[in-house]
Amino acid sequence: MLKVENLDLYYGAAHTLKKVSLEAQPGKVTCVLGRNGVGKTSLLRAIVGQRPIAGGSITLEGTELSRLSTPDRAGLGIGFVPQGREVFPLLSVKENLETGFARLPARARFVPEEVFSLFPVLKSMLRRRGGDLSGGQQQQLAIGRALVTRPRLLLLDEPTEGIQPSVIKDIGRAICYLRDRGDMAIVLVEQYFEFARDLADSFILMDRGEVIASGNRQALEGDAIRNLMAI
Repeated sequence: MLKVENLDLYYGAAHTLKKVSLEAQPGKVTCVLGRNGVGKTSLLRAIVGQRPIAGGSITLEGTELSRLSTPDRAGLGIGFVPQGREVFPLLSVKENLETGFARLPARARFVPEEVFSLFPVLKSMLRRRGGDLSGGQQQQLAIGRALVTRPRLLLLDEPTEGIQPSVIKDIGRAICYLRDRGDMAIVLVEQYFEFARDLADSFILMDRGEVIASGNRQALEGDAIRNLMAI
């Protein structure tokens, strides 16, 4: 479904991504692992069109994305949950969710009940301002907002960062549910090794803008990848 091939990206003179390749398929979770500053967020921002690439290709179901705008990519079915959540603090939970309507036809402009099944706290806080929520509640809101767009590809950038353990479990269960539906490809950027190991069908490990290891779930069972992340 998603195919990233030999991606190069620069921030000024800094060569941030170096020949990075990645694939994601429906019904699977592909994890992007690595320490801070190795290029994981840059990879997601390149996929959604927030950073221009210098070389390589990004295709979604055979459609080349490199020259499409971020809104056009969203219209093709890419949902993005950014690092730091980026909820609108002065908008209510309901209004934050409704910002996902922008690329939807009129008949689809409603919040799917599935969002509230996955994150019941959102339904009880629809009138609460986004900025008044806890970090964990904001993360659930950010994921819910992405799901409102009915994505076929969901990109999650460190959804466990700064989140309490109980909410991490809720987010993990939600990702499992979405994967098991079988119609959505999921790319999960994560530093929390155990969380990624339990969810990943496949992974890439990045360091200094390059992919230094890749494999399937079984390759995460030993200590080799964990040790590489710690170097």
